[in-house]
Amino acid sequence: MENNIQKTARLTGLLYLLVIICAGFAQGYVRGTLVIPNDANATLTNILNAHFLFRFGLVADLVAFMLDAVISILLFQLLKDTNKTIAMVSSAFRLIAHPAIASINLVNHYMALKVTEGNVASSELAGTVMDFMTAHTTGYLIAGAFFGVHCLLLGILLYKSGYFPSILGILMVLAAGGYLIETFGNFLFPGNEMLLATIVGISAAIGEITLTFYLLIAGTRKQLLN
Repeated sequence: MENNIQKTARLTGLLYLLVIICAGFAQGYVRGTLVIPNDANATLTNILNAHFLFRFGLVADLVAFMLDAVISILLFQLLKDTNKTIAMVSSAFRLIAHPAIASINLVNHYMALKVTEGNVASSELAGTVMDFMTAHTTGYLIAGAFFGVHCLLLGILLYKSGYFPSILGILMVLAAGGYLIETFGNFLFPGNEMLLATIVGISAAIGEITLTFYLLIAGTRKQLLN
């Protein structure tokens, strides 16, 4: 029993690390460097000059979201003994956030790429590409709301489980706050995108990376499973 739980915890950590790498590459590097807010022409130029990189970013995101489906189930297995209902709801919100909403949202990323094929650069084409990327950003924010609720419930489970240090639960609750603040802040108070992105970037990075490496290295508190 102890062996199985430790293996599940470390597998979860490994997959979570791969998700962070893939999603960080797609959002932070690919879209973060190629898509220039409020500059459609520069965005179009960047995508045309880095066609394969933009395409590879989509694939990296898709891989991350597929892995997230597995992580959702593994987290449920790890935490169902703490509170089965909350663990189930938490995993459901994660499944809706990335494997569902964020995966479908990749159609906007793909269409931004597709419309450039065989077309000459123009202001009209640049506007179309930017419209698709704006739609992608909106979809990303909607997924973030569901993921924020997942992080909140996950934080509560981690805090109460006894299998993990309570600080992990606290950090995940803070990460949840970051995701929820970014999503609802952007919708309710537009114009603060950079500030909100910084808030979620810091809170999510601290919470999720700490949890990832704890799972990968320590697994769970063995003594509580004897």
